[in-house]
Amino acid sequence: RRVSSRARHARRVTAASFEVPRSEGRARDEMGVAFDGTLTPEQVDTYRKDGFLVIPDFASPDEVAGMLRRADELVEAFDPSSVPRSIFTTKDQKRTSDAYFLDSGNHLSFFFEEDAFDESTGELRQAKSQSINKIGHAMHDIDPTFRAFSRSAKVGKLLRSLGMAKPTPVQSMYIFKNPRIGGEVSAHQDSTFLRSDPMTCTGIWIALEDCSIGNGCLWALRGSHTDGVSKQMVVDPSRRDGISFEGEYPSWDLTKFSPLEVKAGTMVVLHGENVHYSAPNTSDASRHAYSVHFVDGEATWDPRNWLQRRTDFPFAALNDDADA
Repeated sequence: RRVSSRARHARRVTAASFEVPRSEGRARDEMGVAFDGTLTPEQVDTYRKDGFLVIPDFASPDEVAGMLRRADELVEAFDPSSVPRSIFTTKDQKRTSDAYFLDSGNHLSFFFEEDAFDESTGELRQAKSQSINKIGHAMHDIDPTFRAFSRSAKVGKLLRSLGMAKPTPVQSMYIFKNPRIGGEVSAHQDSTFLRSDPMTCTGIWIALEDCSIGNGCLWALRGSHTDGVSKQMVVDPSRRDGISFEGEYPSWDLTKFSPLEVKAGTMVVLHGENVHYSAPNTSDASRHAYSVHFVDGEATWDPRNWLQRRTDFPFAALNDDADA
């Protein structure tokens, strides 16, 4: 199989980058030391310097299996004909501006891949389970399995280790990245979509299956979080019926990004201003992942953000202990 020069270099970088932390994870397990989520000073320094942090074995095998199983149950129960055909367009970061998307921060909503439907017949090209791009965006509050992980004590300790006074989950997604159809997510910064004042967006991304270059792993640009955010996705709060963008991203050199080829159970912590992307899944293996984005509850949520909660369903900060 032909491999690009970027991929050949990336594999060398990846092997060197993750050998040490993964061995630390094994050593911790062998000593019987429970990881409570609190980061070491060295891990905090790495996050501050790079704008992301890779933590092997953050999610236990039982947690991983539970989230995979629950996603299967949700998909099995989902009737595609019961909702609008809302497609999550990933290549250029446009989203459908329909009410289904704009209200999805209050629900468990399903979004199809761009190529899921046969345009001539309107039918799915493949099985329902292979056609969905993601489920979002309130899994952390609505579904018991994903709420338990998202609001666990160890997640709270991790975020407080990074200086977040009042960790508050605002968005969650189960991402399928299915074989041969899982689409590209172009280079972006999460704070473009989830802005607070001051900007405090922090993402946690958990690999539920092994991630490789072939099946569309994350790629992150080290140190890019120090350059600011030049683009914002906005919705007029008085109308709530359309999406627009203010500003433009610079042209990033994709050869400078590092691939995060990680094992299932690994957490990647992403600074909201870190630039990252994922390529299409060109393999025969899926790449399921679960992500949650947090802001500091002491910051002000931008009223022009696309994601707005109903007044009877407000954002809720994590408790000091487990909140499941």
